[in-house]
Amino acid sequence: MAQKPSIPKGTRDFSPQEVSKRNYIMSRMRNSFKTYGYQPIETPSFEKSETLMGKYGEEGDRLIFKILNSGDYLKKADDNLLTEKNSLKLTSSISEKALRYDLTVPFARYVVQNQNDIIFPFKRYQIQPVWRADRPQKGRFREFYQCDADVVGSTSLWQEVELIQLYDDVFDQLNLVGVTIKLNNRKILSGIAEVIGAEDKLIDFTVSLDKLDKIGEEGVKTEMLSKGISPEALNKLNPLFSLKGTTLEKLSKLKKILSSSETGLKGIEELKFITNAFETLSLKSTQIEVDVTLARGLNYYTGAIFEVSPPKGVNMGSIGGGGRYDDLTGIFGLKNTSGVGISFGLDRIYLVLEELNLFPETVLATTKVLFINFGYRESLYALQAISKLRANGIASELYPDLVKMGKQMGYADKRNIPFVILAGDKEIENQSYTLKSMLSGDQSNYTLNQLISFFK
Repeated sequence: MAQKPSIPKGTRDFSPQEVSKRNYIMSRMRNSFKTYGYQPIETPSFEKSETLMGKYGEEGDRLIFKILNSGDYLKKADDNLLTEKNSLKLTSSISEKALRYDLTVPFARYVVQNQNDIIFPFKRYQIQPVWRADRPQKGRFREFYQCDADVVGSTSLWQEVELIQLYDDVFDQLNLVGVTIKLNNRKILSGIAEVIGAEDKLIDFTVSLDKLDKIGEEGVKTEMLSKGISPEALNKLNPLFSLKGTTLEKLSKLKKILSSSETGLKGIEELKFITNAFETLSLKSTQIEVDVTLARGLNYYTGAIFEVSPPKGVNMGSIGGGGRYDDLTGIFGLKNTSGVGISFGLDRIYLVLEELNLFPETVLATTKVLFINFGYRESLYALQAISKLRANGIASELYPDLVKMGKQMGYADKRNIPFVILAGDKEIENQSYTLKSMLSGDQSNYTLNQLISFFK
């Protein structure tokens, strides 16, 4: 007996209904991206390993899916490495390519490679799948889509302001109210590390702090201690974990804590610029919250960082995030080209909309009318009408098999097709069509032009 087929953990098949709902979300995003002047690009699903490795920190590197070289990939492998069974060293000799981990690093590579053809500042959006060898759980998959918007070639903080507005516009179009956009600045984190005497542990510091929501304050402190950050340094962190009040109060307290750090004060000023703008600019569906413990453990962020939380009461992690990266294109040879970008977590946004019942009923609308098959002559007559209906944008189809009418009606019912058309000898003689509502059972006779007008 054949083994039942299955798919890898962390991946999913999508039904027609699920694809329709996902397309609904992406169409709203594309509307906003275009309205804000962002242009679409696409990059390959896999990149050279050297393009991706070392860009996401040690933890990120471990989550990158490596692709084995074609052919006999072990033939060129070092015999000593094979004997040692050192997977980290062996990987580079048997794998030269990897699936992309996100869309930002490939975008940076794209910008550098096409810099002579790009008009700066370059505003791009990208909606494509990415892959991470993560542990699958609710809202976390190994294959998932990212929906990114970035601006590269400008250091202006107005770009950060616009990206917050873009977040707000997308969530407003999705009728998703009560979303929180958390803000921090990587310079503030650098300043904190400097003040507590842990400058040399900045990466370990931010990676641990980024886990605050998952493992809590004590868990973060325990991990920092294991990374070599001293107990004295952790004591100096205590005021940050309990920083409360309005945005102005938080920034005022933070300014005192970071008074000896020029870098930290610069981060506060950048954060103040963004938050001050929204004292005048209004947001429709979101609110801003300054969170000085927000870290986002990716190495390439250098300025503002964002993280988006769903409405209160929804048990879900972040549904978006991003930040400013001054040095990302520099690693590919293009210096002094700053960028800032945000990402929407399509899969998590889908789950949030599903939980809150926010998908419109029209999202699942497919075929509008089904023609019942009564035989060859009747089907040919039906197909002439179907061609005209389709030309007018009315989704129509003919039941393909000559079976009992009850089975054909049952098909329409299961597919949620709202209307069926019956066209037999009488209708052909009169050049008409009998339209039946699946909901009410009512039926009326129409000419083809009347049918088109009815559906339009």
